[in-house]
Amino acid sequence: MTSPSSSLSIFVATSFLLVTVSHAAYTHSGLILTLVNNCPFTVWPAIQPNAGHPVLERGGFALPTLTHRSFQAPAQHWSGRIWARTGCTYSNNHFTCATGDCGGRLECNGAGGKPPATLAQFSLHHGHNLAFSSYGVSLVDGYNVGLTVTPHEGKGVCPVVGCRADLLATCPEELKLKSPAGHVVGCKSGCEAFGTDELCCRNHYNNPQTCRASNYSEYFKHACPATFTYAHDTPSLMHDCSSPRELKVIFCH
Repeated sequence: MTSPSSSLSIFVATSFLLVTVSHAAYTHSGLILTLVNNCPFTVWPAIQPNAGHPVLERGGFALPTLTHRSFQAPAQHWSGRIWARTGCTYSNNHFTCATGDCGGRLECNGAGGKPPATLAQFSLHHGHNLAFSSYGVSLVDGYNVGLTVTPHEGKGVCPVVGCRADLLATCPEELKLKSPAGHVVGCKSGCEAFGTDELCCRNHYNNPQTCRASNYSEYFKHACPATFTYAHDTPSLMHDCSSPRELKVIFCH
């Protein structure tokens, strides 16, 4: 995500919960990514690759309630993040979203989004003799919808990870992002709300020894313990899973 804070740049390097998926080789059909909208409203998923990787599905599209969209992961390697944009409107030739907006574009085409937004992070590797995928969910840049990542047709311990809780209903007042009508549409991170070096883990605080949990990150951690909630968070939950054919990103699971 792109924001005035530096939380994303730190997040990309260190801040997502990894669940390792490994097996000898994928099937010829490859790994499928499926985005599912279980929310009672349309969401506009956004997909941003890390540097050097291709944009998938033009970077964004509309996904009506109770629908899904599947696409194949690149054959060799891909890493990036996926999030839901909410409250999007198109008027006067301008597209804008209440949360997760990527510069006023339906198709983000590689652009990041504006916090707060719940993030799914992926690193997918395919090789001749080994293929593995890492996936996880982060609230480092705040929350806008519940989100889980679910592997399918895997073997062994293949956990669902993410955040099912409705944090809009319980968000602390100082973290609330409200629409012009006064509805809570997002729950900001402490960094996004206050912008201090300490909460953003910047400068002196940009290392595991000085970047610590705060009251604000602990709010997210209590509700969704299997997620990263600050830049140098190191949750212990890590699992190995073999031979999944599909990874599902489910909004409002």
